[in-house]
Amino acid sequence: MSHNLTVAQNHAFDLARTLMVPVILFQADNEFGVMVSSEYDGDQDAIVHEYDPW
Repeated sequence: MSHNLTVAQNHAFDLARTLMVPVILFQADNEFGVMVSSEYDGDQDAIVHEYDPW
């Protein structure tokens, strides 16, 4: 988790390109997190952006 949106966005993009799977950048309270889209089952309103490597 990161408090900085720019850092979280960079990590999300890098993770998507490394794993070659879509990842979700989401916000929980005042922090940002990244996880594989297929595993995300949280609130849809918490999604900031989805990164697709294709």
